[in-house]
Amino acid sequence: MIRKLTIIIASLLSLLACGKVNKEENNNIMINSEITKPEDVSKTDTSNLEIITFGAGCFWCVEAVFQQIKGVELVKSGYMGGKIKNPTYREVCSGLTGHAEVCQLTYDPAKVTFEELLEVFWQTHDPTTLNRQGNDEGTQYRSAIFYHTDKQKVIAENYKKKLTEAQVWSRPIVTEISKAEVFYVAEDYHQNYFNQNSNQSYCSYVIKPKIDKVKKVFADKLKTK
Repeated sequence: MIRKLTIIIASLLSLLACGKVNKEENNNIMINSEITKPEDVSKTDTSNLEIITFGAGCFWCVEAVFQQIKGVELVKSGYMGGKIKNPTYREVCSGLTGHAEVCQLTYDPAKVTFEELLEVFWQTHDPTTLNRQGNDEGTQYRSAIFYHTDKQKVIAENYKKKLTEAQVWSRPIVTEISKAEVFYVAEDYHQNYFNQNSNQSYCSYVIKPKIDKVKKVFADKLKTK
């Protein structure tokens, strides 16, 4: 009886994987009546803005986290680090393209520093699980920082080194730190996903707890409504 119950629970948890949810999302996207729209960076002075690209598991989670952070002007979900051009979500989910699910952030360094973004990045996912976040498993879910400047590279590598030396986690940090490559924007239905599908099971049980943690731990870094 206990074994049967364990199997049932494991099966239910497996359904909360990002890739599993998306088998039907083209036909079953739930739209909330109240949507928080992402900020339009085209209406902002971009002369002093910078870009960084993060991979930390399912890009819905990463997007939802960084949309909350003050100074982050735009978050785009997409793919980076793979071998083929213009990959589709289905191709990336196969794990055969080499791409990671990523979010590209456009941010104002006068409002949020790169170090602060790294702090949020490392505290909102597990950087010690290779090619896996929770039930999302595969190289597309790897922990990765794709830097756009040499300065970002140095800061990210030093930050990772300090975390390693401090033994913040009992296991080694496996976060990849690589130069940014071509960024392929994901399909439209992936953009602003949590805000438009918050009642969906993956959003309720996987993404919302992350948002709650961000609001608690990074209260001083949140955007004001």
